[in-house]
Amino acid sequence: MYTRDFDYDLPPELIAQQPLPQRDRARMLTLDRTTGAVEHRTVRDLPALLQAGDLMVVNDTRVIPARLFGHKTATGGRVETLLIEPADGNRWHAWCKTSGRTRVGDSYSLASDRIAARIEHVFKDGSVEMSLAVEPDASLAAVLETEGVTPLPPYIKRLPTAADGSRDARAHDGADRQRYQTVYARAPGAVAAPTAGLHFTPALLASLEHSGVRRAAVTLHVGPGTFKPVASDRIDQHVMESERYEVPEDTAVLIEETRRAGGRILAVGSTTVRTLEHVAAANQGRVVAGSGRVSLFIRPGFQFRVTDMMLTNFHLPRSTLLMMIAALAGRERVLAAYREAVAQQYRFYSYGDCMLIKS
Repeated sequence: MYTRDFDYDLPPELIAQQPLPQRDRARMLTLDRTTGAVEHRTVRDLPALLQAGDLMVVNDTRVIPARLFGHKTATGGRVETLLIEPADGNRWHAWCKTSGRTRVGDSYSLASDRIAARIEHVFKDGSVEMSLAVEPDASLAAVLETEGVTPLPPYIKRLPTAADGSRDARAHDGADRQRYQTVYARAPGAVAAPTAGLHFTPALLASLEHSGVRRAAVTLHVGPGTFKPVASDRIDQHVMESERYEVPEDTAVLIEETRRAGGRILAVGSTTVRTLEHVAAANQGRVVAGSGRVSLFIRPGFQFRVTDMMLTNFHLPRSTLLMMIAALAGRERVLAAYREAVAQQYRFYSYGDCMLIKS
């Protein structure tokens, strides 16, 4: 199949720039993966659409304020850094935005001079490995909490840019610290939120539990690769970036119990789907506890072993995420549902509305 087969027209004004005042007031388009039937609901309707004995699996990763600003030690030139994930010791894999080329040995002063950084390696894709020396008597996590900025997706363009890029970004970060984070976020490590989970509130989770729907969690630390475009003409030539995951023992047990009892598995978000299906593919269809890295590219033709239903936001044209939901519900049905969502003025992408693909 070709990348162009997953294109659709989206008016720019439908790209949500702000979250709704109340998380669970989002609209929810439901798509029957068997018949293609579409209904227009809200997230608050979710308990009525599930059954006692179903299991909802969420991704409990926590977004870290990984965007840091500073300057080059030698020249004073502006630097913006996005920490991606820890490497060995005090080293981090990161992206850096500076004037001129990034070279091994470059040194930066970040986070109001609280972090001294040095470029140790430059990768072919332009990302780097950098060593970080945090000020005495402080931890990196503590400095990030006070100096870091939430790394919002590139299509959210509402933040103004100051001369040095930093002050305005931090001034607008307060609301996003809370809203670009699920209410059940637990394990710090993501640089992008598992956005389907942004719609849940404690009250909605309690309502689902009261309805007999159980909940389990996996962890997949979402990296910037989630926004990486498919550059190849054919989708089978695209390579996914790997991300860290963990499946706890109690989650594996609940999934197997649910399947034996005839309950359905609702995966909240593409990251949950990718984690569950990666583990099942490696274990003859069973979900077992463990951790590692996943780079699974789910596209049409994929055989789902675990996922019966999926809650997901609306995704970018030609993206691997759109290809995943096309694999679950059928390309033509998904594109027809997207055309309906556009016609009905749904809000798109991370801070937007959502879709329930049901069985």
